[in-house]
Amino acid sequence: MTQLCIGTVKGPGETPNEFTIIAPDPERRVKHGEFVYYYAYVDGEERPILGRITARRAVKIYPDGFMADPTVPPREVAALLGFQGQDDELFELTVAVLGYHHQAFGDFINPRVPPEGGAPVYIADDDYLADVLSKRKRAERGSAHLGSLLSREPGAVPLALDVQGFTSTHLAIIASTGSGKSYLAGVLLEELMMPYNRAAVMVIDPHGEYNTLQEAQNLAAFAEGNYKPKVRIFRPDMIRVRIDSLSLADLRYLLPNLSEKMHYQLTRAFNFARRSSKNNHYTLEQFLYAIRQVAEGKRDEEEGEDDPTTGALIWRVNSALRNSSIFNDFENLELDELFEPGQVTVVQLNEVDQREQQVIAATMLRRIYQARMDTAKGKVTREDKGYVPFPVFCLLEEAHNYAPANADAVSSDVLKTVLSEGRKFGVSVGLISQRPGKLDSDVLSQCMTQCIMRITNPIDQNRIAESVESVGRDLLRELPSLSKGQVIVSGASVNTPVLLRVRSRITTHGGESVNAPEEWAQWFERDQAALNARDSALPIDRRADQEEDGDILFA
Repeated sequence: MTQLCIGTVKGPGETPNEFTIIAPDPERRVKHGEFVYYYAYVDGEERPILGRITARRAVKIYPDGFMADPTVPPREVAALLGFQGQDDELFELTVAVLGYHHQAFGDFINPRVPPEGGAPVYIADDDYLADVLSKRKRAERGSAHLGSLLSREPGAVPLALDVQGFTSTHLAIIASTGSGKSYLAGVLLEELMMPYNRAAVMVIDPHGEYNTLQEAQNLAAFAEGNYKPKVRIFRPDMIRVRIDSLSLADLRYLLPNLSEKMHYQLTRAFNFARRSSKNNHYTLEQFLYAIRQVAEGKRDEEEGEDDPTTGALIWRVNSALRNSSIFNDFENLELDELFEPGQVTVVQLNEVDQREQQVIAATMLRRIYQARMDTAKGKVTREDKGYVPFPVFCLLEEAHNYAPANADAVSSDVLKTVLSEGRKFGVSVGLISQRPGKLDSDVLSQCMTQCIMRITNPIDQNRIAESVESVGRDLLRELPSLSKGQVIVSGASVNTPVLLRVRSRITTHGGESVNAPEEWAQWFERDQAALNARDSALPIDRRADQEEDGDILFA
């Protein structure tokens, strides 16, 4: 490792895990968040002990009198008085100890012994950081190259997530609007489509932002041998949920404002329909028949009318299911259509009612979780529709809509089940949200890999601090100052929390904001051109009549 000494150990810091150094730093190389190291003997061997700079304070700077006249640089005043200028500036830097990297463990081990006073401290070089910060190397199987270390030149220290880390313990991408969270998600999906991953991924897309991923099917960067990724887009008019795949909780959520008697009757009808059907398959008419069969009130045979409770319940069921293009008696999005290694499936819900969105997400997550559990336990075979013999990853945009804090949503309970139990059966979830304060805290805390971008709202910052354990307080203080495309990555997929800049996407980004002034100008130009063309095509006498009418109108 190249050794560039940048300072000297002053003494211990405020906590046992910190120490301070004194550094002149005339070139301003030692930035907040930069990585440095010192040498220490551990188990009879001299090892480099890595640390991250968490604070910077000037201890020797220009006297205030040198800056009395803003038109005269303090450097010139210092030269006149015999000072050495910036060479005399000193800074006290606080360093949080990470430890030495243990190859066998693939992690940092803290020696628990602070460095000696006066020991030299070196800045870590690019190759060493690239080797120890990421658990996987770029383009290695199971890697997801998201970008490079922010404190170094672009591309100098490439950083890659460990895909196994977030597909076994879940992922969260948190950022304010306009910070680049959808762009980062697109980069992550590109990596999952690469030949070294060939993942089985489903994206719940409520805004229609991810259809540009289809470009990957024709780009050489994603191909290898006979492999090419597949991208399937299911638009709102293509989405179908079979009625008998809805749970009782789904039905209750779709039928708001039910009385206690209606709840009771709906439960009895649901159980009756499942008992009386073959393999739990029934149609809407059969379900309505079940509602009438379990009714406790008498039906007026002469008038052909149901009792008030039954009639009201049937009206609600018809309103929610019969009048929807999503729910169907026979059609369903089958799991073998949604999931396949080397395929990204985008389910677009941008024209779907929010309650229906939540039910669709809950149904799909519940079905894939049940299928993976049945497959792992040997309850289904290759011939069964519920046979899914490979792990899957489900990415949910606007996750706070599917697991809202302090609110009842049918998808919340399903998400909590998958997040707590899904890792045992190979079902992992990625959550994307711009409002972590509105996201259920239990759901967020289950995501063991976090990608956090600029957050300015104090409520959202507090929710992150409460729910994310692996991010240090010093990095959380960076959240409001992060620029677009800069992200803090922490948790199970990296060896230590890092600040990185997101790499450029290979496919086109589909989540750009509308440029209203530009579109207004284009529309006006097109409209004027159309008017001019129409006027030039009119006979001269009619054109004169129109001009005369216009003069009268505006007189």
